[in-house]
Amino acid sequence: MTQRRFLVHVTVGTVLFAVLVGLVIQQLRTPAAPPRRPALERLARYGPAPDFSLVERSGRPLSAGDLRGRVWIADFIYTQCRDSCPLQSRAMAALQADLNAYDDLRSVSITVDPLTDSAALLSRYADRYGADPERWLFLTGELQDIRRIVQEGFRLSAAPVDDSAPDPVVFHSARFVLVDRNGEIRGYYDSNDPQALKRLRENAQSLLDGKA
Repeated sequence: MTQRRFLVHVTVGTVLFAVLVGLVIQQLRTPAAPPRRPALERLARYGPAPDFSLVERSGRPLSAGDLRGRVWIADFIYTQCRDSCPLQSRAMAALQADLNAYDDLRSVSITVDPLTDSAALLSRYADRYGADPERWLFLTGELQDIRRIVQEGFRLSAAPVDDSAPDPVVFHSARFVLVDRNGEIRGYYDSNDPQALKRLRENAQSLLDGKA
């Protein structure tokens, strides 16, 4: 290789190295884009919440109409659940504590195993989480009604995995559903994600404060 060609190679290499260093520095200086909010966790409009007529743990009947004029957060649990339900109920208890200043907020936990979960069983389950009987409602009813409410109304999943097992497992969604004062679904939130729960709390406050 001639001296001239060698110098050309060295020069080109130096320029390429400088460009590469410049790109790295630019990347380090550019602030990272904020993580994108999952679509269903945006405060939007997803259609009306389903109509229903169920039985609260106190034994009194409760319908969707009784919740009109209030903001409410729904979730789906069952008392024999050993997987997601305890986590969901602890998260719901935390939301209730954080939003305790709002008298018109309700939490609504609907059992997906109504053949087992009587009002008395739901009452004992609610007591584990210190659930305020006026602010946190636990509902049971007829199996076909529950499945219609969850699957067709809220468009979520709920189905027994093995009815013959000693402790039947019910596969069901662990999402929380935010409903506004007009009975419209405004968002779905992953109850296992702290960031999703933070967004739920913020969005619920916006509805409660009349800002959305």
